[in-house]
Amino acid sequence: MEDFILFFTATIVDWKHLLSKDSYKKIVVDSLEFMVVNKRIYLYGFVIMPNHVHVLLRMREGNLLRNVQRDFLKFTSQQIKFDLLDTNPHMLNQFKKNGSDRQYQFWQRGSQNKKMYNRRVFEQKLDYIHLNPLQEKWHLIEHPEDYKYSSAKYYILNIDDWGFITHYYEDIF
Repeated sequence: MEDFILFFTATIVDWKHLLSKDSYKKIVVDSLEFMVVNKRIYLYGFVIMPNHVHVLLRMREGNLLRNVQRDFLKFTSQQIKFDLLDTNPHMLNQFKKNGSDRQYQFWQRGSQNKKMYNRRVFEQKLDYIHLNPLQEKWHLIEHPEDYKYSSAKYYILNIDDWGFITHYYEDIF
């Protein structure tokens, strides 16, 4: 078992703002929830930005990181592709790929993973993801807990809008 906390970052190809649309953020949330409910991961924190996602997670017993990440990226890509085919097929051209394994590519290859070895580093990453929407280049909200597509409200206000986040005090370090 891969028994460590992981800081996972996935980025949309060419940093395009594909995830600006709330329905696409919901696809990401639904995929995270599926992985928790189906006992593939523990989810400790997340933020979904217009062109990337950050997730703090730990693998559940019997699951491999590479398989979980592959399934997450594949499922979210397929759902976004299906929506674009229905609602905006012209936009699909921005993600067209000349390859044998897929027709479109939404996520950049080589998602980043960093192991969290102690509580201090974990908490720094958790703060980083919660403050991400406040960065000057984004300035999406005034307070971290106001950003809907994040775990900030869970930690700051103790309000669980999601129902599938595990508080790290209960489970790690």
